[in-house]
Amino acid sequence: MNEPFRIGIDLGGTKIESVLLAPDGAELSRRRVPSAAGEGYGAVVSALHTLVIAAAAELPAGAAYTVGVGIPGSVDAVTGLVRNANSTCLIGNPLQHDLETLLGRPVGVRNDADCFTMAECRMGAGRGYGLVFGVIMGTGCGGGLCIDGTVREGPHRIAGEWGHLSVDPAGAPCYCGNRGCVETKISGSGVERAFREAYGDPLAMAEIVAGARSGEPRCAAVFERFLDDFGRALGGLISILDPDAVVLGGGLSNIDELYARGVERVRHHAFHDDLRTPILRNLLGDSAGVLGAAWIGR
Repeated sequence: MNEPFRIGIDLGGTKIESVLLAPDGAELSRRRVPSAAGEGYGAVVSALHTLVIAAAAELPAGAAYTVGVGIPGSVDAVTGLVRNANSTCLIGNPLQHDLETLLGRPVGVRNDADCFTMAECRMGAGRGYGLVFGVIMGTGCGGGLCIDGTVREGPHRIAGEWGHLSVDPAGAPCYCGNRGCVETKISGSGVERAFREAYGDPLAMAEIVAGARSGEPRCAAVFERFLDDFGRALGGLISILDPDAVVLGGGLSNIDELYARGVERVRHHAFHDDLRTPILRNLLGDSAGVLGAAWIGR
């Protein structure tokens, strides 16, 4: 059976990006437009529709193709409504249904961490491993689970959402309603909040990291706590899943210390005295989300 062309769209907080892949996986074109989330739900649907139509117009007449969209949330398997989305205008709306109605064809819609994990397992650092946990550490914290080339969603479509595992009942409140979630500990926003609450100064994550590297005591203390929280969270996850590999993504995955001192903390907290799980830096960077969306298309 001939493989189809693939259109993928990554719906981010600041941009919407599309890619068109040939049947052999070669990239044919890419577009990027500003996110329409600030203009409301209707504007987002319109922008997605426009990008799909523009990509489809490049295809040979009658060519088969699929469409996939990665979103910062998930589509409820029962109601079909978006839930847990950082782009709050999507919450409670039937995004998949509305886009399929406009296009007159099926559309795959998956969580952006699932898309990241799919791309890294097909084309990036996770290629060749059987069970891979993909981690996104950025403004928030998410994850995806790939088993033998298939990204697992689960009946609630929340497989891999380790960011909302509560690891500190006395910790900071999380928008999900719990306290002390992993996301409040090791996301950029979580670390920034911790610094602000401890010292009263609003420093960005990049400034905290730079300060820690230069020996500034306050930054060093918060950064050490970040590394320890990373080790505890990921070590516990490895103890549960025992994955063949972990791939880190998101802006914080560029912090070099995670792959040395951070891994030592993971080794300390995992339930094995000779941890051999490779913790890998992603290979696809910002492209992972949109490429993964193309591969989950319908």
